[in-house]
Amino acid sequence: MKKRFHVYISGRVQGVFFRYTSKELADQLGVTGWIRNLPDGRVEAVIEGDEEKLKEMLEFFHRGPPLAIVKKVDVIEEEYKGEFKDFRIKYY
Repeated sequence: MKKRFHVYISGRVQGVFFRYTSKELADQLGVTGWIRNLPDGRVEAVIEGDEEKLKEMLEFFHRGPPLAIVKKVDVIEEEYKGEFKDFRIKYY
């Protein structure tokens, strides 16, 4: 079953390769969407794909790469749209 989640990750999650590592995992799993840093220090992501693969992404978001200290993960389930072709790091 295909699903979509909008995720906000808080803690020490910027400057620790969080987005890069997330992209590597998403590419391996076939998860699509995007990830970006927010000005308030959080990381935001929208992920779409098979429910089981998304669960793996969410598990990763809860621990992060080795240098990260994840304090909170907010997950909002949204309607699946199938709008992405791949997984990208957004830079603003």
